[in-house]
Amino acid sequence: MRPLRLDIEGFTVFRELTTVDFTDADFFALVGPTGSGKSTILDAICFALYGTVPRWNDRRAVANALPPSGAQARVRLVFESAGSRYAATRVVRRDSKGRVTTSHAGLELLPKGFDLSILDKDSAAGDPLDLGEPLAGTPAEMEQAVLSAIGLPYEQFTSCLVLPQGAFAEFLHAKPAQRQQILVNLLGLSVYEEIRNRATTLATEADAQLAAVDRQLGELADATDEALALAAERVDAMRSLAVEVSAAVPLLVVAQRDAQATRAALADLDGELDRLAEVRAPAEAGDLAAAGAAADAELARTTDEVTAAEEHEERLRAELAEAGDVPTMHRLLDQFVERDRIAVQGGDFTGAVGQAEAEYEKAVRALDAASEASAMAAEEVAAAEHAVEQARTADRAASLRPHLRVGHACPVCTQQVSELPAMPEAPALTAASARLTETRRRAEAAGAVAVSRDRAVRDLDKAASRVRAERDALNRQLVTLDAKLAGVEPAALRAGLDAAGRLQRDLDTAGRRVRTTRDEHRRASSQVSRARQRLAAAWRAFDEVRDAVAPLGPPPTDREDLAAAWRLLSEWARLEWNARRDRRTELATAQEAAQAAAVAATAKIAKLFTDANLPVPTGPVQPAGDGPAGAGSARAERVGPAEAAAIAVERAESAHARLVERREQADRLAQRRADHERDGQLARALATHLRANNFERWLLEEALDRLVEGGSRILRELSGGQYELVHDKGEFFVIDQHDAALRRGVRTLSGGETFQASLALALALSEQLTGMSTGAASLESILLDEGFGTLDVSTLDTVAATLENLAARGERMVGVVTHVGALAERVPVRFEVRKDARTARVERVQG
Repeated sequence: MRPLRLDIEGFTVFRELTTVDFTDADFFALVGPTGSGKSTILDAICFALYGTVPRWNDRRAVANALPPSGAQARVRLVFESAGSRYAATRVVRRDSKGRVTTSHAGLELLPKGFDLSILDKDSAAGDPLDLGEPLAGTPAEMEQAVLSAIGLPYEQFTSCLVLPQGAFAEFLHAKPAQRQQILVNLLGLSVYEEIRNRATTLATEADAQLAAVDRQLGELADATDEALALAAERVDAMRSLAVEVSAAVPLLVVAQRDAQATRAALADLDGELDRLAEVRAPAEAGDLAAAGAAADAELARTTDEVTAAEEHEERLRAELAEAGDVPTMHRLLDQFVERDRIAVQGGDFTGAVGQAEAEYEKAVRALDAASEASAMAAEEVAAAEHAVEQARTADRAASLRPHLRVGHACPVCTQQVSELPAMPEAPALTAASARLTETRRRAEAAGAVAVSRDRAVRDLDKAASRVRAERDALNRQLVTLDAKLAGVEPAALRAGLDAAGRLQRDLDTAGRRVRTTRDEHRRASSQVSRARQRLAAAWRAFDEVRDAVAPLGPPPTDREDLAAAWRLLSEWARLEWNARRDRRTELATAQEAAQAAAVAATAKIAKLFTDANLPVPTGPVQPAGDGPAGAGSARAERVGPAEAAAIAVERAESAHARLVERREQADRLAQRRADHERDGQLARALATHLRANNFERWLLEEALDRLVEGGSRILRELSGGQYELVHDKGEFFVIDQHDAALRRGVRTLSGGETFQASLALALALSEQLTGMSTGAASLESILLDEGFGTLDVSTLDTVAATLENLAARGERMVGVVTHVGALAERVPVRFEVRKDARTARVERVQG
């Protein structure tokens, strides 16, 4: 994997969009002060690919990607791996509740010849563009897609390509046990322990399945050859029963049908006799017509009375309408009363207005006098203040008098004093101050009186205005009422109201008469309706009786005379009843003979079922083929003989089939038991072999041998043939060829020697991981985040030479993170990282 371009925005210290272009940077350094964000660039590379950073120590802590005040972070890495170019993008957002989640994660395969300058437009747009073929679109898909593209999982990536700060020499200085565990983790040797645990689990599962199969076989112990033979015999017996029942059922059916036919004919004849016996004429049939005629006469009389009462009421209502509008006359009389009241109230308000205006004038005169007195008091205060100021001036002059000397300069005017002035009298200021206090008191009193009288004037003015407004409103109402009542006399209004009252009383009496006649008419109508209903009900009763015997052919009916119709029908019914009574004796004899034949056929069928050890069916007899057998159904509680025989055959055949199926199931379970037993033995054997530590120890020793061999080869190249790397019982040693092949422990190496040995081991370890990786790992770069600031000048020179030698090999891009200027100056391409109060920035500088 070789990084080509990195776009960062909002990621930790990089608040603003920052692009790092690694194109043609085979050997580069990330330089800048401590804390400027150099290591953050390597963090961004890891985060874009794997969604986490080594120094976070938590693969789920994506919240570390955002600064406390940040809302979104976006990282995109364009890299090359095995000849193909990819773009990995991750976007992290903070929601309204403060939770930070990955909102977008994707990996795209860029087309051949893709122009990286297109990414400048994409970065400016803000939202990711579709750059190529999508390989992953979610964080879960990213893990497998990145593994397929690079060939390394996260743990191996951070051990081979990006070496985090502080962990560079960890493998070199680790104790043998720690180094063994590191190799187990990096090379994935723990998979063999997982296989052993899985084999143990499979053996346990096989034993459990074996026990379950044994329980199932125990439940199928009844599926024997003897049981199968008995079931087959039962099937033959039931089939014979079905044949015999099929032959006997038709005879029973014929006998039952004959018995049923004679029983039905006898029942029909009994029904006809009963219906004919019920034909009886009611006693009140002749009285219903007379009651109807009387009701019709009463209805005609009440109708005439209602008409006369309604006409009289209508005449009175017309006279009342011509007498005038009663509400209007009442309203006009009320307005006359209201006018008199307003006239009286208006006179009262006219006097109140005069009184209010007089009080207002009096208050104005008092206000003028108080204002004049307040002005005079103010003048007295001004004069007193002037006198106080003169006295104060004289008093100050007296205080200066003792200091004056003839021939000396005056301290006030700086003129030479030729003659001393006379001393003023001291009590003048005290007297002036007393007069000022007194005049101010009198002025305040006069001002308070003026303010009080001014307030009284305003209150009286408001009261007078309010009284005048009420007087004017009453006058306007009086004018309006006079206009409405012009030409109207109260006496005429009262006479009209009296006449209308008399007409209203006559109209009320006429209305009561109308209601009375209407009630009588309704009662007469009800009597007519009831008489007609009784007559109609009598005819319906007659029709019901006649309809009941209509199939027997009764004579025609005269609909004009109910009594005559009943007499004719009753005589016909008596004659018909006598004729049918003789035929009933013959049908009763035939019915007894048919019933005896049916009983004999039923006994024969019952004996067939009893001989077959089956319950005798109690359901209705049904010939074979007339309906479904329904074996095993819910209606098998009461079935007929043919159906019961069919059910017995089906049950015997089903029992035989179930037994055959259970026997086949037992055979299959026996085969499955053999399979489970074989699988359990194989899993236990595999777990036993892997439980021994020799296998894992052999793998670790082989891996360590290959690692030291590769590291020694690389160390010879990096040190110019001076150093080689060996191990003894898990401990690392360096052979110094320039010092008579001296063997030295790695903890005795200097800083530069430790760096060379650690780098050689890191490169060899990455090559070995690549060889053991399941994918096609692409190790085209190595990025070192090491603290070079603690190295002395000599060691730093060795480290720089080692890095130059590594870059010169041309196998990988080499990148280092450092803030040591002496080391950075020897690197051909530098990315200077600076940070201000707002964000971190990156600038590419050629060496």
